[in-house]
Amino acid sequence: MVAELVCVGTELLLGNIVNTNAAYLSEMCARLGLSMYYQTVVGDNEERMYGVISQAVERSDVVILCGGLGPTQDDMTKEVAAKVMGKKLVEDEHSRRCIQEYMDNYLISHPDMTLTANNWKQAMVPEGAIVLDNANGTAPGLILEENGKLVILLPGPPNELIPMFENQVYPFLHSRQPEVIYSRMVKVCGIGESMLEEQIRDLIDSQTNPTIATYAKTGEVHLRITARAEDEAAAKKMIKPMIRELKERFGKNIYTTDEKKTLEDCVVDLLKDQKLTLTTVESCTGGALSARIINVPGASEVLKQGLVTYSNRAKRKFTLVKKSTLKDEGAVSAKTAKEMAKGALESTDCDISVSVTGLAGPDGGTKEKPVGLVYIGCAYRDHTKVREFHFNGNRNKIREQSVVAALVLLRDCILEHYQS
Repeated sequence: MVAELVCVGTELLLGNIVNTNAAYLSEMCARLGLSMYYQTVVGDNEERMYGVISQAVERSDVVILCGGLGPTQDDMTKEVAAKVMGKKLVEDEHSRRCIQEYMDNYLISHPDMTLTANNWKQAMVPEGAIVLDNANGTAPGLILEENGKLVILLPGPPNELIPMFENQVYPFLHSRQPEVIYSRMVKVCGIGESMLEEQIRDLIDSQTNPTIATYAKTGEVHLRITARAEDEAAAKKMIKPMIRELKERFGKNIYTTDEKKTLEDCVVDLLKDQKLTLTTVESCTGGALSARIINVPGASEVLKQGLVTYSNRAKRKFTLVKKSTLKDEGAVSAKTAKEMAKGALESTDCDISVSVTGLAGPDGGTKEKPVGLVYIGCAYRDHTKVREFHFNGNRNKIREQSVVAALVLLRDCILEHYQS
């Protein structure tokens, strides 16, 4: 089936809101095996919306609309879609009850607010539509079907759209596919996208079914292997040899084949498995590394503390970096990264530590030490390993790359010296 995406909202056209919904829905449609040839952003204008939706319905099997389902006058996606599909609007009693319950709970925490009449606009639905409950807001989603065409309406806020799509729309569309589409994700770290692609060029050139798609992430590459088959068991059987081949080629650089697991999830799992405690000591990343680790539920079992030693004085006081090192080598140096990691190990009595020091810019770089130069150290037992990196991008991008590189180094050291 061919899918098409229409995102509604003048704020998208003005750049007031980043359209993350488009990226998410595109990926989910690809996962379902739907072909997508067109995406459109249209403002809150009835005439233009009617033209865009009509054209989408004419050329695509599935049209996904997101945004414009709210209670205000400029929220008109539902009304225009109903007009395109030749449906009149009727009140849905179930939706009205859901809106009432949601607002009752909301008003408990916001006693200064009141339930206004325009909220009931959201209980009006096209006749015959499948209503999708919204557990995170008041606007229900909708599925309209007419003459073999599907029009799916989703609320704009991602925290409403994503759970609604995953819990209700994805299973619905999956059941409409003539074949089963099954995917597995292989997540690789420590190898750049171009290098990885070269190593699987033969697999990509010869692919038919299953297929491989690469997704570059900061410091990582994700490989999605997708197979079409008559049932899930057959699809899994087709994918298995490909997974095995990738494991043979990339070995320990594959940190998970679980789509929901992040790099920090896997690092925390390794620390737990080996019963290791960790201290992070950061300069240019300013706590971003420890924040990534703390994102993982249960990180308190392994993260002893996170130090942000941004100044030279802090480096000396908390991580025992020598004054002579800072004077002779500078704060951004391999020796400083080494002493930061070793000092954190000693001063906090942990099992393993990671240090980050570098130049995130945009100022402060020199010919000898340019912006993007970062040193990352890892100390454990009687060993200390330091890696030098030269990252590109703006300040935030350099800091983000540094965090991922620190997680990769930490993982490598655990695998090399602790895991049997």
